[in-house]
Amino acid sequence: MSRTCLAIILAAGDSTRMKSSMSKVLHPVAGLPMIAHVMKAVAASGVTDTAIVVGRDADAVTKAASQGGLNVTPFLQKERLGTGHAVLTAREAIERGYDDILVAYGDAPLITEAPLKAARAALAEGNDLAVIGFHTASPTGYGRLLVEAGELVAIREEKDASEDERRITRCNSGLMAIDGRKALDLLSRIGNSNAKGEYYLTDLVEIARSLGGRAVAVDAPESELAGCNNRAELAIIERLWQERRRHDIMVSGVTMIAPETVFLAHDTVIGQDVVIEPNVVFGPGVTVESGAIIHAFSHLEGAYVASGATVGPFARLRPGANLAEGSKVGNFCEVKKAEIGKGAKINHLTYIGDAFIGAETNIGAGTITCNYDGVNKHETHIGAHAFIGSNTALVAPVSVGDGAIVGSGSVITQDVPADALALGRARQEVKPERAPVIRERNLALKAAKKDNKR
Repeated sequence: MSRTCLAIILAAGDSTRMKSSMSKVLHPVAGLPMIAHVMKAVAASGVTDTAIVVGRDADAVTKAASQGGLNVTPFLQKERLGTGHAVLTAREAIERGYDDILVAYGDAPLITEAPLKAARAALAEGNDLAVIGFHTASPTGYGRLLVEAGELVAIREEKDASEDERRITRCNSGLMAIDGRKALDLLSRIGNSNAKGEYYLTDLVEIARSLGGRAVAVDAPESELAGCNNRAELAIIERLWQERRRHDIMVSGVTMIAPETVFLAHDTVIGQDVVIEPNVVFGPGVTVESGAIIHAFSHLEGAYVASGATVGPFARLRPGANLAEGSKVGNFCEVKKAEIGKGAKINHLTYIGDAFIGAETNIGAGTITCNYDGVNKHETHIGAHAFIGSNTALVAPVSVGDGAIVGSGSVITQDVPADALALGRARQEVKPERAPVIRERNLALKAAKKDNKR
């Protein structure tokens, strides 16, 4: 839109019902603070400037909201005197002059840009006020939108509604758009002649109409407007977000065998023809390219999985794990800050950290890169077409050259040249007839322990 717009995000609540040491709007949904989800929608609706009305954890809330290229200005609300008072806390920002003013809430992370754009479009058509509403089969507790001949004439709180008005299923979300040229005048006319002595934003509808203005309602899906007051509602919002994102990803060409068991982060990127088996968790910062397979019970965070690679089952990819095309990280393996080359295989019970694994290299079961000396991390470099035998410990910093072979059970503390065979273990000794002696001794010890217990 060519019209200028200021968004005012109300995020000053004390969050007492969350029973938390931090502000409600900082609690994450899909790994991102609630308020940051709201800011994404606001940015996508064409807003460039945002006023954040803050209270508790003001600095942290402002930081969480500062993304998406928006200019964010915080305004501290020292008293809680209603939504109308909260919006006027940002008076200085409103006075800068905007065509549109959008009012949204920092605890409604499921909102998308569509209803925000619709509300702004209603202002562009000449309306003074556009209230975002929703239809619900369970309207109890919500303010009802009273619409006559396409015009919003009032928002009636349930306690003040008549029996007929309570049957209305079109309800108020609290989000709205206000004509920026009239916003200060309209907001300053809100009174507090009510039982709580507070200034209610919902009074704007009747105020605008009393001045000859016009208000309308625009609708959004009920699920987009869910607010959050406690941990139970936070879990519901997380479920709704996950359901929506899973659907979008599957429609884009991804197979999820049991989608309800897959959990995504706000920035998860999944390519076409990827297969995701049950019970997979994606933390922030994961990209999976087309044709990859993520097997069951795997956990990925901060990782890149190239086309045709496979992960799991029961694998963990930590930040910095970078899997090239056709590579494999198998069951009970952990990879952290490591480049896994094209076609390389890390199949079983292995830890690879701070490492480079060359193309087509095979890492045997039980291998670990010993990357930490108790103070500093060190790197392991393994070339292409190498073979690392099972139960090998690679004590970093160390390098294994292209085509080299490391014998099973080795502890490698020195560099291994290309095409060399390295054996870092004690020579095997065989002592005939010694096993029965050891067994007899062990049985005698066991019997002695039993006698002592009597």
